Amino acid sequence: MNKSQLVDRIAQQIEGGRANATKAVDAVFDAIQEAVAGGEKVTITGFGVFERVERAARTGRNPATGEPVHVAASVVPKFRPGSEFKASVSASSD
Repeated sequence: MNKSQLVDRIAQQIEGGRANATKAVDAVFDAIQEAVAGGEKVTITGFGVFERVERAARTGRNPATGEPVHVAASVVPKFRPGSEFKASVSASSD
């Protein structure tokens, strides 16, 4: 499912049609991105946790040549699914 399909699905469930659904989806995504970029943890009970993680510099390996390669430190977003989300996905695979 891409963003457009998500908006369409939400538009079927709320009043105001596609325009309001687009605004709602954009507002949620923007709020999560701003909070995580600012170092906050965003917890949505039953769904999961979005957080910012700092990765230390390390030495990696070039898979083609086997040569050691320096990998710089970085800051990345991370998502951990909640228990209800995990249970829902697990139940759908049965």
